[in-house]
Amino acid sequence: MSSVVTPARTHIVIPARFKSERLPGKPLLTIHGKPMILWVAEKAQAAHFADDMCIATDDDRIAKVCTDAGFDVVMTSANHASGTDRLAEVAAIKGWLDHDIVVNMQGDEPLVPPLLLEQVKALLEADSDSVMATLCESIDDYDTFQRPSVVKVVSQYAKDRQRALYFSRAPIPCERDVVLANKSLKQPPKNAYRHLGLYAYRVSLLQQFVHWPQTPLEVLESLEQLRVLENGGHIAIATAACQLPAGVDTAEDLVRLNAMSVVDFQNPVHPHTKQSSN
Repeated sequence: MSSVVTPARTHIVIPARFKSERLPGKPLLTIHGKPMILWVAEKAQAAHFADDMCIATDDDRIAKVCTDAGFDVVMTSANHASGTDRLAEVAAIKGWLDHDIVVNMQGDEPLVPPLLLEQVKALLEADSDSVMATLCESIDDYDTFQRPSVVKVVSQYAKDRQRALYFSRAPIPCERDVVLANKSLKQPPKNAYRHLGLYAYRVSLLQQFVHWPQTPLEVLESLEQLRVLENGGHIAIATAACQLPAGVDTAEDLVRLNAMSVVDFQNPVHPHTKQSSN
């Protein structure tokens, strides 16, 4: 007698911390009179492919703002080393199944298109051998390619699936002949890609992740996704279906978003990019 398998469900989780080195209390900073975290939560609600969504926080002030607005809030530990660890706690509290999918939506990106959330979820669904999925976009500007704050990714096709090989803050891949010739570099390599901080995980990975110690390359680069690669996990990746607007990292970013008209802020234009391999 065959057992009945419960269909996988998709959960959107928005991690939101009050502490921030550059912008303390970032989730509660206002854009057009509304706390940023509420703009993000409303975007998550617009992602109709998901079965549910919640905000994960360790701060009572953030929790109150979100619950007062009618959103589901999960209180989590203040001692998590990474956002992935926080998601794992949420999955455990909620009792989500191993084969469920969790989409991580950054709490400081109020302009993120729901299309990209759906794309990263579908990417993971399509690659049953991958435990995680993420997105990237091509880099056309040399200064961006050189900047350590911009995470670069190289990938390859394996079994008709595109998967990440490595993530780095260094300018990778390296165009050897150009570098050895000491030529003046003005353009990044044609296959230079920027990693976008959108993730989809299987709950089973989250449960494993919290028991893995930080790995050498993860510590070196300060990139938690390297812990997955160093433990042998596959990360599915694809070029983003549309542009991901910049989030809020500085006070200047907040000024920029408040300078937009309310109409443009609520309905930003997301130019489509060409779907291509890395």
